[in-house]
Amino acid sequence: MKVEMKHKSGQSDSLPPATAGLAVRQTRPAWRTRLADYWVLTKPEVNFLVLISTLVGFYLGERHPLRWALLFHTLLGTLLVASGTATLNEFMERDWDARMRRTAHRPLPARRLAPAEAFGFGMLLSVLGGLYLALAVNALACALALLTLLSYLLIYTPLKRKTPYCTLVGAFPGAAPPLIGWAAVRGSLNLDAWILYAIVFLWQFPHFLAIAWMYRHDYARAGFRMLPDGDDEGRLTARRILFYSAALLSVSLFPALTGMVGMAYLLGAVVLGLAFMGLSARLAQAMTNNLARRVLLASVIYLPLVFAFMMLDKV
Repeated sequence: MKVEMKHKSGQSDSLPPATAGLAVRQTRPAWRTRLADYWVLTKPEVNFLVLISTLVGFYLGERHPLRWALLFHTLLGTLLVASGTATLNEFMERDWDARMRRTAHRPLPARRLAPAEAFGFGMLLSVLGGLYLALAVNALACALALLTLLSYLLIYTPLKRKTPYCTLVGAFPGAAPPLIGWAAVRGSLNLDAWILYAIVFLWQFPHFLAIAWMYRHDYARAGFRMLPDGDDEGRLTARRILFYSAALLSVSLFPALTGMVGMAYLLGAVVLGLAFMGLSARLAQAMTNNLARRVLLASVIYLPLVFAFMMLDKV
């Protein structure tokens, strides 16, 4: 979350954000600063949604009383792999992150950590996570997690500088966490698991396209092609956000239609989906950063709430 500060008459009685952050770091013991930087590499704010999605897949797939030990193993292993993926992604993109204002302060672009340190840390987390899932959960959950890691790093990440379709490609590994949770308890995947996958898959488009529009100039400086070519006014981007919001609303009804959840979820999904579509429609009428930020915030609220309704209304 970014906090913007306005100053009158061009003066400020506080340090600029970058200087203030440096001052805070200088007051910390060195080991705490390094620990904090390693923590930042793992992108904990992203991992929060990853773990929620994995939890939902696990909970909805469980036919027995909840097996808490297996849930713990599944979440821990998934967290390790996701953290390793995020760390290796920051290692791969460190030079381009240095060109963007919103990422220049990260540990690698700011040179608080060496690339070799980040690479070793990312590999350690990834390997440990894969082994942990294989030994403590099952082979399918492990395979899904590692396939997600490899496709994200080796396909999606390089494509970000080559084609705007990178968002489509990245949505495939990005939607995998519910499958990992489901596979952990069932050892297989069925239609219900793929419906959960489809919900997360479609949710990513309005979420990431809103981010891409808000930071379009930053991405352009780094050479990332996150938006459609020639869409300077954002009309095509806005139409895509609205289209995927409508598709998300439609697919979000499927869990009730297949009997995975009940009517209370159906009502909640309709209300949430219509509200999300309404914000997307407003953005389509006026493509502004402020409205894009509202769509982004709504997306972050929408997914956990939809999942909460699912868990509360599981049949």
